[in-house]
Amino acid sequence: MSASGNPAFDAALTAGGAIDTATGIPKSREEMFEYYSYIRDQARDAESKAGEGGLEMPAGYMFKEVPKWEAEELGDPVEFLLAEMDRHGIRKVVTGVEDPNGARAVRDHPDRFAASIHVDPNHGIEEVRKIQRFSDEWDLKAVGAFPAGLYPQVAINDKKFFPIYAKCVELDIVFGSTMGVPGPRIPFAPQNVAHLDEVCWYFPDLRFVTRHGCEPWTDLAVKLMLKWPNLYYSTTAFAPKHYPKDIIDFANTRGADKIIWSGYFPAGLTYDRIFSELPNVAFRDHVWPKFLHENATRVFKLDA
Repeated sequence: MSASGNPAFDAALTAGGAIDTATGIPKSREEMFEYYSYIRDQARDAESKAGEGGLEMPAGYMFKEVPKWEAEELGDPVEFLLAEMDRHGIRKVVTGVEDPNGARAVRDHPDRFAASIHVDPNHGIEEVRKIQRFSDEWDLKAVGAFPAGLYPQVAINDKKFFPIYAKCVELDIVFGSTMGVPGPRIPFAPQNVAHLDEVCWYFPDLRFVTRHGCEPWTDLAVKLMLKWPNLYYSTTAFAPKHYPKDIIDFANTRGADKIIWSGYFPAGLTYDRIFSELPNVAFRDHVWPKFLHENATRVFKLDA
């Protein structure tokens, strides 16, 4: 790591590293195309269904350059990711253990990787049992969902989610969800930020972390974070130069303990781009250690 020109950023990164709370294990170009088949199955427009026009990754039209690797240049994906983490001062990442390589990463490198899973409430009580099963096997830190990407879609305040929230409270596990208008060309209604109000009211002990920006309702997200102690915001899927002004202003004032750094690697952003832009974000000096690692450590209980 070289000096960025932002002393507060450099000091925070040197002191505690960065923690990424939603990292995927890199896949080859062919594997990534296959992974996103569940989105292409739901899409209605021809480009999305064919995976063309920059939509090999369904939100690819939103990014200048989606990361892509051929299998031979990727090599061992876990070792590839560890090298990227070391290059950029990333101390630890939270990754999915339903992916065989993710499971191997957490098993072989528990000091660098923490376990998460994704759920689909359409499966009913089986998803509650799934959470318990993975919690028994792993030191599970997060349960996540993509409400707009489910089929059928399920709104974040739908009663189908409630048993899952209750299980997360019981096991003291974070629930993370994409919120706001999704990039893929599918309806956004399940991820309307207003739905969070009911969830936080009914489950005051649920640690809920939003992902993917909450746009165009970032002002409402800030208001709800002020209202509900259990609600947090992570910066997944946004290049740092595009962080919403509402979120930066909130972090600099009353929300320093609420905003958590997370990238979008390897889905849409390289760590090279993220860390070239991060030091230029207009955070006050005291925000950087909280943003880069302290909030994630506390909220996801990564020291436990």
